[in-house]
Amino acid sequence: MGGMVAVVVFVVAIIMLSKLVRIVPQGWEWTVERWGKYTHTLDPGFHLLIPVMQNVGRKMNMMEQVLDVPSQDVITKDNAVVRVDGVVFYQVLDAAKAAYEVANLEMAIINLIMTNIRTVLGGLDLDESLSKRDEINAKLLKVVDEATHPWGLKVTRIELKDIQPPRDLVDSMARQMKAEREKRANILDAEGFRQAAILKAEGEKQSVILAAEGQKEAAFREAEARERLAAAEAKATEVVSAAIVGGDVNALNYFVANKYVEALKAMADSPNQKMLLLPIEATGVLGSLAGIAELAKNALSEQQTDKRAAPPRNPPAPTLPPR
Repeated sequence: MGGMVAVVVFVVAIIMLSKLVRIVPQGWEWTVERWGKYTHTLDPGFHLLIPVMQNVGRKMNMMEQVLDVPSQDVITKDNAVVRVDGVVFYQVLDAAKAAYEVANLEMAIINLIMTNIRTVLGGLDLDESLSKRDEINAKLLKVVDEATHPWGLKVTRIELKDIQPPRDLVDSMARQMKAEREKRANILDAEGFRQAAILKAEGEKQSVILAAEGQKEAAFREAEARERLAAAEAKATEVVSAAIVGGDVNALNYFVANKYVEALKAMADSPNQKMLLLPIEATGVLGSLAGIAELAKNALSEQQTDKRAAPPRNPPAPTLPPR
């Protein structure tokens, strides 16, 4: 009997000791209740409680936590039905408020986020819902963080993981994207053709300008050549005229023979003439040619006479007689 009592006392002592000593792990906070009423919060570390009178109420995780927001169907502003899910990051800042201000903390957070997702997406078109995800996340974060502040929470981030439009809308968007890309391709092709046409026109313009410049230069050269030829002919005519005035018949023969030969050349070069008959005397032509030879001989004789009559350029120095 005495041994049984001792065992009971030992067991009761162990239970009371376990109720007395409490060790809170890092990242957690425990609430303490006295006779069922909240009194204070235990921080991480070693603590002593009065058994039976004081008990641990709630064990709250103070680390940042993640909750998956289940998918739901949402109607956008343009009556498109999309399926949306997300994820939320939150942290408990006040263990007492998180423990006693709301009955089921996680369920309350999820329902609050799902409701605000429907509210935010309901005010946007489908295109805005798909393209302005950052703005949607920012609006949700602001609204949910303000709503959960009385619960002792800090919502750090809300992200929409996936927005799925209906299959028919996806196919329509794919066709629209394809048409837009084809439109851009056609515009680029048209721009390329336009640029090529401009470059070709510029090249033709430069070619015409260069050709005109070449024709201008050729005409200038041709006019200069004709001018020089005319000057030479004028000089020759002047020399022949002077010889005729001086009584030299050979000069007259040269002039007539020159014109005679030019006329024959013009008639022979005609493309319509296959045969040429000339009722002329050969002796006349030979006499003119003899006169040309005589004229050339006289010109050479005059040049030699001029050279002999000219005084020497450097006359020899006079020599002095010897003394």
